[in-house]
Amino acid sequence: MQQTLPPAAADAERHRQERRAFLYLPLLALAVTVVVELFNHKSFTDGPASFWRFMTEEPLAFLVNFLIVLLTLCPAFFLRRRAFWCALVSFLWLICGGVNGFILLNRMTPFTVADLTVFETGLDTVPNYLSTGYIILLIAALVLVAAGLVLLFWKGPRSSCPLRTRILTGIGAMAVSGALMGGGCALAFFTGNLSDQFANLAFAYEDYGFSYCFLQTWLNRGIRRPANYSQKAVADIVRSVEEKTAALSADPQTDVNVIFIQLESYIDPSMIQGLELSEDPVPNWTALKEAYSSGYLTVPVVGAGTANTEFEVLTGMSSRFFGPGEYPFQTCLKDQTVESVAYDLKENGYATHAIHNHRAAFYSRNEVYPNLGFDDFTALEYMPAVEKTPTNWAKDGVLKDQILQALDVTEDQADLVFTVSVQGHGKYPMEPELEDPAVTVEACPDEAYRWALEYYVNQIHEMDAFVGDLIQELEARDERTVLVLYGDHLPALGLEAENMESSSLYRTEYIIWDNFGLEQQDEPLAAYQLSAAVLGRLGITTGLMTAFQQTCREEPTYRADLRMLQYDALYGKGYCYEGEARYRPTEMEMGMVPIEITGMEQRAGDWFILGENFTPYCVVTQNGQLLDTEYEAPWLLRVTEEPNTADYRDLEISVVDKHNEVLSNTE
Repeated sequence: MQQTLPPAAADAERHRQERRAFLYLPLLALAVTVVVELFNHKSFTDGPASFWRFMTEEPLAFLVNFLIVLLTLCPAFFLRRRAFWCALVSFLWLICGGVNGFILLNRMTPFTVADLTVFETGLDTVPNYLSTGYIILLIAALVLVAAGLVLLFWKGPRSSCPLRTRILTGIGAMAVSGALMGGGCALAFFTGNLSDQFANLAFAYEDYGFSYCFLQTWLNRGIRRPANYSQKAVADIVRSVEEKTAALSADPQTDVNVIFIQLESYIDPSMIQGLELSEDPVPNWTALKEAYSSGYLTVPVVGAGTANTEFEVLTGMSSRFFGPGEYPFQTCLKDQTVESVAYDLKENGYATHAIHNHRAAFYSRNEVYPNLGFDDFTALEYMPAVEKTPTNWAKDGVLKDQILQALDVTEDQADLVFTVSVQGHGKYPMEPELEDPAVTVEACPDEAYRWALEYYVNQIHEMDAFVGDLIQELEARDERTVLVLYGDHLPALGLEAENMESSSLYRTEYIIWDNFGLEQQDEPLAAYQLSAAVLGRLGITTGLMTAFQQTCREEPTYRADLRMLQYDALYGKGYCYEGEARYRPTEMEMGMVPIEITGMEQRAGDWFILGENFTPYCVVTQNGQLLDTEYEAPWLLRVTEEPNTADYRDLEISVVDKHNEVLSNTE
């Protein structure tokens, strides 16, 4: 029989509960913060030195991170199920910290809120980093924790404090912890222990702590409104650009094919100091640098973040003006258009093609590319069966025929072909993976990465061969062509700035090849200056952003004016386009060539669908129902269930990605 405490004893017990809560919550917040920062500083793999430096040299930053965690625990005072709330919040922080630690082991950019916007993309790449066994164990652990939380909610302890007491206590706790956090942030900003400007995201996480930086990537998004933003300020920039552009005398060459190839994680290994190889793994790249325009390319990301380099090259805009770790492909470009090299060349009569040998939905490219002016997009799902690397990325050799096909499908137009490769993608195996590598590592700056480096240089050796093969094909064609090659970011190989010949983790290289004798001009460029520089060599000045990059790079107000134009075009009133939406989304086709059914026949109990341009992702569809389909060849599919029709005109083909998302249907 349950005993009821007398009122005085009950009040005393409730006061003890409150006092214990005020003690336990800070201790729990401290423990959670310490574990999260151990993950953040890779202490479980690299030792405690970085964590200890953070604790001793950045105590105010650590205090702010502790207070952020504490503030998220304080709502427990409002609730009866305090233990459940504390367990749930602590679990979420620890999961985020663990995910950050795992990501830092596999790439050089930490975990941000922007990664949650590409959650499906992240899940898609997990098998490339973890074995099936580890994935099963991870899922089992998450299921057990979830079951534990459910049990704690159902059977766990409950506060006996009345609602009024809980509300007053909760308000007091939130007010005190909030005031402490505000004061801690103000002091840390004053002393320079914190900043909201992250020149280097990875270094910011190390210096300012995970909790603070992670929240910054959530709260600090988009482009901040410039203090002097106005219609007159924008008009002054536009007028200056127009005057400078009018003074240019070059005649535009609009009969030249323009091909961009963004090479995944590609750098010349000779840029890595202390790395000695059995032979030059990139002989084509080495020869091209000597004969054609080339130079360092400053990119916005390191070790990951391909889409942001892509954004900069396509739009001429800097991703550094956005929130830390933000992907414009996942935010502002999903629902609006913006000037791009594709739109600029379309105004000059070009056909515009995008090619990527990975999933169409990766970084939402299938949604964003229409807003960037592309006529068609050929992703992995629209390519024939491709060869894969040992870590399951598509090899880049498949891109050669795709690029040539893009040039062929529009015989009466010049073409822009924007290509994004994937073969060089990490994770790079830390143990021997290749049985007979073409290139071997003789010496390296960090022996722990010997096998990862050997795997990497052999992948880019094949990528270099693809570049050489493509150039041979382009030289044999009777079409004037410019080919722009560049790396999107450094590979995630534990490199430090002092390991690089350029003394920077944010520099790759570019090459501008042509077959009609353009003057060689070697200069360093930022990724957002590259497309304008290429068009400038052809005398094409179409587009405000292109003309701005061509004429204003040396102006003292260059960075401020660039930010003004970006804000106006993406978040402001659109004064630069006279208040009207200048660009309309394209009616982009998926794939360059139509997928067609030309017949069907039955053999040995199975139905075979005859047609053209089939891929391994094609599924036969009848009345909206997907039928079990097996890919046989580009002209043949096998249907292993009864289609209930003998007329092929009753059937359609759906292209379905690995997550069962239907990308397109034949009509």
